[in-house]
Formats: sequence, structure tokens, C-alpha cells
Amino acid sequence: METSHGKKMQKDLDAMESRLDGLEAATDDKYQKSMISVLKGLTENQRHLVEEFEHLKKAIDLLTLQIFKVEKKLDSRQ
Repeated sequence: METSHGKKMQKDLDAMESRLDGLEAATDDKYQKSMISVLKGLTENQRHLVEEFEHLKKAIDLLTLQIFKVEKKLDSRQ
């Protein structure tokens, strides 16, 4: 389950991407369009980083549970 921090970051990134889309549609300036393109790329990369971080947190939680199960089995044998 994604944490509230991860959800908030995703929501903020969605809002930023929407604003960038609006700015891109409102300008004809090539320099501004280029800068907006760079910002959209950074936003998308940040989105992927947040998603990967959430996956890593879940993986760590699953590994921790497995470690506890193994420890419990070892303790029950003694």
C-alpha cells in the first residue's frame, strides 16, 4: 500500500504536469517550449523515482516479514 507521502508526491507531480501542459499549449515561443519539454521530462523521471521507491519499500517489508518467519521457525526448534 502506497504511503500518504508517496500519494501526495504523485498528486503534486500530476498537478505540475497539468500546469506544464497548459503552459505548452499557451505559448508559441520555441525556447519556452524547449524549457517546458525539459521540465516535463524531469517531472516524468521524478514520477518514476517515486514509484520505484514505493516498490523498494514494499520489497523491504516483504523481506523483513520473511526474516521474522525464519527466526520464528528457528526459535521454535530450540
